[in-house]
Amino acid sequence: MKQIFPELTLVELPFSHPIYHQKYNFPNGLPKIHEHDNKPPKGYGLIYKGRLVCFYSYECDLGDGWEDPEVHRDAAEKHQAALQMGANLVQYVFGGII
Repeated sequence: MKQIFPELTLVELPFSHPIYHQKYNFPNGLPKIHEHDNKPPKGYGLIYKGRLVCFYSYECDLGDGWEDPEVHRDAAEKHQAALQMGANLVQYVFGGII
């Protein structure tokens, strides 16, 4: 990303950021889908001209929740939260609540 936006730095997005409050409300930011290092999930972004142009999730593992539930054996609630957060990402990109 530094090659594309050398002047930008990833910043942690506050829980109030619209990406967490599209169709589905995540008042505490990213849902924790899969445990790796016992750290809280965090969402980071690159902001260009006031607009989020890159979203980076850390310690969340949304992708695990998007896979067939039998792959990682995550609880149904985790699977649903991952799909809902994914829907928020898509809605935000395509002009949801800004």
